[in-house]
Amino acid sequence: MVGRERQRAQARLGYALDPTHTAAVVWTDDPDADLHQLDRAADALAAAAGGTPPLSVLASAATRWVWVHGRPDTDRVRAALAGLPAVRVALGPAGPGVDGFRRGHLDALATQRMLAGLSSARRLTSYDEVELVALLTRDPEHADRFVTRVLGDLAAAPAETTEAVRVFLAERCNASRAAERLFVHRNTLLRRLARADRLLPLPLASRPLDVAAALEVVHWRERD
Repeated sequence: MVGRERQRAQARLGYALDPTHTAAVVWTDDPDADLHQLDRAADALAAAAGGTPPLSVLASAATRWVWVHGRPDTDRVRAALAGLPAVRVALGPAGPGVDGFRRGHLDALATQRMLAGLSSARRLTSYDEVELVALLTRDPEHADRFVTRVLGDLAAAPAETTEAVRVFLAERCNASRAAERLFVHRNTLLRRLARADRLLPLPLASRPLDVAAALEVVHWRERD
């Protein structure tokens, strides 16, 4: 977009396109929700990013496409959503200029689609958290086959077992750090890992990357 076109677009939108943006999809699944909560959530996103007024587009009665300058503090957004119980937010990555405006919006939409495909009820999700899962679940049937093939009986194990393996792998197989992160004794973690190894089709050590990816899909299917 050349300078004059960008200026016209900015004037039409009432929103500067040159700074760094974060795009969001703000929506509700509740047919009885107070839709004013969506507008309050857009304002909360802007406040958490520094206070510049947001650009909010009515995508549908129950959905707003939102852009804010900067990157919102997710702790502040999460706190604001506690008072807006019907609202859910998917955030794209921050990016500068027109390309950041466009790319961030597409990634926020991809995040929302992923959550819908996994029937996840998470209230606040960023693309940075779920990029791998979004790629894996573009074809839901293929994703289901991948999870079943890689995890076997572990896919249906209690959450404490699957989460033990997920965190252990995320901590680069460091049992002490994983146990600290899970707030459990190291021996408890090791027992859960041994139980998981018995449930997996192949030992965890033989395919840790595949197991980590499959467990991320399982993790994002879980409800808050």
